[in-house]
Amino acid sequence: MKSKIIIGTRGSKLALWQANFTKKSLEELGLEVVIKIIKTKGDKIQHLSFDKIEGKGFFTKELEAALLDKEVDLAVHSMKDLPTESPEGLIIGGVSYREDPADWLIINKESVDKTKAYKFKTQAVIGTSSARRKALLLDIRNDVVLKDIRGNVPTRLQKLKTGDFDGIILAAAGLKRLQLDLAGFEVVKLNTREFIPAPAQGVLAFQTRQEDIEVRKIIKRIHHPEVAKATNIERKILNKLGGGCHMPLGVFCQPDANGHFHVWAAKSPTWDGQLKRVRFSSSTHFELADQIVNALETG
Repeated sequence: MKSKIIIGTRGSKLALWQANFTKKSLEELGLEVVIKIIKTKGDKIQHLSFDKIEGKGFFTKELEAALLDKEVDLAVHSMKDLPTESPEGLIIGGVSYREDPADWLIINKESVDKTKAYKFKTQAVIGTSSARRKALLLDIRNDVVLKDIRGNVPTRLQKLKTGDFDGIILAAAGLKRLQLDLAGFEVVKLNTREFIPAPAQGVLAFQTRQEDIEVRKIIKRIHHPEVAKATNIERKILNKLGGGCHMPLGVFCQPDANGHFHVWAAKSPTWDGQLKRVRFSSSTHFELADQIVNALETG
């Protein structure tokens, strides 16, 4: 029996929340767990928007290297940041519960106009570095002025507070997990069927070595198979489209009580291109991803 499990994580407040949540879950199984912080390319390069950083997995590569080098036993990722194909020798051993998958638009009180869609004034400066969020926002409000923003969640909120932006878009999951005070802002909770989240948004992925059967068995004990059913469809669509985190693609799968899958997807060729939206429902996941990919790529 393994005497101690080492979790690898990034050092941001949200990443540490995720690692500590996982640590607590494992400790409840009677295990000794320690956390090791590892800096990634995405943490080091703060002056470029995501689409200008080369390659995929710029928040995950260094964590995966630490796993392969046996410096850590388990890496905890925001699943939406994780490439759909793990490096040889690594697997996703399990996933967490799903926090609210929506995006929230946080607006300065002075920039609010409740007569307009999404409640922000004409030609408001909205901060986001996500190509998906840019494409979705332009589809609803083409008067918006988009401006890249980097930094962790508290840093972005501070930039909004000091007037660098009229509004910013953030994942609800991070805001809820960090329990951040948004009392000074107008908060617009965007509908996941209209402003479609990134594949697997709100879910944590537990990655480990394929050969480490002991850790894989442990992870299975904190795994949420019902969440995996939905995220598998979302990420399969991303994979088939050959995309990484910076592809202008939103996919959200909502299983119902009868086991049927309801999927909303939106894709644009570029952040400022023509957005295409599709919706599918199916009683089975069989070929569902293929149908959605075909619909997104035709017409």
